[in-house]
Amino acid sequence: MDRDNAFLPPIGRIEGQAHHFVLRVYFEDTDLTGVVYHANYLRFMERARSDMLLAAGIDQRAVQEAGEGAYAISNLGIRYRQPARLGDELTVVSRLLRLRAASVDIHQRVMRGAEILTEADVEAAFVAPGGRPRRQPAAWVSAFEPLIWKGKE
Repeated sequence: MDRDNAFLPPIGRIEGQAHHFVLRVYFEDTDLTGVVYHANYLRFMERARSDMLLAAGIDQRAVQEAGEGAYAISNLGIRYRQPARLGDELTVVSRLLRLRAASVDIHQRVMRGAEILTEADVEAAFVAPGGRPRRQPAAWVSAFEPLIWKGKE
């Protein structure tokens, strides 16, 4: 894929051991008070995780279409601290905490500048098309290993 094309959407960037995904809050993301609807933070985080894989060189679609499997969220804990509002520029920071044979643990923060608005701990399990856990592709494990959070920037 030619990522030099100015018309392609950005895929965020990997800085050290963290992926940074920038987005803006639009009217469709908010409730009647102009505050981001709580479930939309999950959408923001999902987009960031997908883009993190793309930035790491992982083609989820090709693996899924080849019948090997895909990620499914098996556990999620989320904490809402402050609301985001219409027009805010946010960054979702994603860090890989732990890599296992068939799953990965990811910590994600939705930030407005230096302020943490929402954070979540996500366990994504790699599952076969039938839904049973399966080892992650070796190329994915290799791509993830340098990103495993070591507690420093």
